[in-house]
Amino acid sequence: MPTAASVVRGGREARVDGVEAEGERLSGGPPHHCCLPSEDSIPMQAAAKFLNRIGPEELERCLFAETLALVATGGQPQGHLWVRARHAPYEQEGQRVRSCLLLQAGSQGLLDGVPYSCSLTGYVSMQLETLEQEQHERLEFGAHPMERKIHMVQHPHGMTVTVTTREGEADPQHQAFSYSWASLEGLLGEAASLLLLRVLACRRAVPPSITFPAIDKEGHLCTTTYRSLGMRQQPVGSAQGEVLVVERALHTAESIPMVWHYSLLPSGHLARRVQVGCPVVAVLQDAPALSGMGAEPQPLFPKQLLDWEEDAQLCSWFLDRKEELRASHSTYIQQHPELFALLADFLQALLLRQPPDPILFAAEFFAPFARHQPPGPSFASSISPSPFCSISCPNPLAQGD
Repeated sequence: MPTAASVVRGGREARVDGVEAEGERLSGGPPHHCCLPSEDSIPMQAAAKFLNRIGPEELERCLFAETLALVATGGQPQGHLWVRARHAPYEQEGQRVRSCLLLQAGSQGLLDGVPYSCSLTGYVSMQLETLEQEQHERLEFGAHPMERKIHMVQHPHGMTVTVTTREGEADPQHQAFSYSWASLEGLLGEAASLLLLRVLACRRAVPPSITFPAIDKEGHLCTTTYRSLGMRQQPVGSAQGEVLVVERALHTAESIPMVWHYSLLPSGHLARRVQVGCPVVAVLQDAPALSGMGAEPQPLFPKQLLDWEEDAQLCSWFLDRKEELRASHSTYIQQHPELFALLADFLQALLLRQPPDPILFAAEFFAPFARHQPPGPSFASSISPSPFCSISCPNPLAQGD
């Protein structure tokens, strides 16, 4: 792995110590290693058009969670894989909050006896455009763990990709790349790719010769292709089901392609995932998901009492949801400054009148704001009994008599 020395690619420099590779944002044209060959421009345009034709109703069918077991070739359990997609707000600094799709995925287990964990979080638009994405991989080689983080985020002139690697106790190494919009047409991030597979599964068809630009684990621009391997019968739990097998290949300039075979059910669920050359396979063991007839899915594992504060995944979901609600509430209050004046007026009137039934007083105070409520006397509850009480409150005027 390179250190702080400069790595020369196509006459341009990209320093490992965090200096950004010069792209269109800095020099007026994308660097050599960021450009796709000119003859690939037409397929990339076709890929972009294909993504734009995916309708929101198709994506709605893809918003669900699933869990698969990771097993070795001999059938020994090695861990688990989970994927979840849902609607979520997304906000960049200085920009308005926008609605998008949030895809989260992760896996944890053993690879050749070595503990490993992977996580993926991606914000994707309704056109499968990657807004922001982060991948995190970790291998536990005893006292010498290895980590890799890949962060992608849009900016006004394109996208910035930052790759951070760390071995053992050494200082983390950073590489940053900037790509212009011209080289990103039809870009398919890892999170968008998982959503696209669900769309293809529901369609039960894969367009021939479909190619998308992508970003590899080194942060370089590459291509990814999809190819149908036909319909097959495969076991799912104790049942048999027909699945669509899709081959996905990631083509890089410096190494052989990485190839995956995905077996997909008509509902969009993943029944089996095989990475060519990898001894671990992901398999679906939840047989009721096979029929898609509305049968209630059975839990993959027996229910266990969990302390969510001690469970990293549940704690992460809780904190994410907490931040989403906080941002949503803050945005609503900023959009409606009249709320402060409205509540201040109500509290002032309540404290001045001090009615015996504050609930009825609140109902009458806000009654004039109702569209279909006939107008009535203001603050009537301070001189009348409450209809909300089982025993009427004493009338202050009657007591005065």
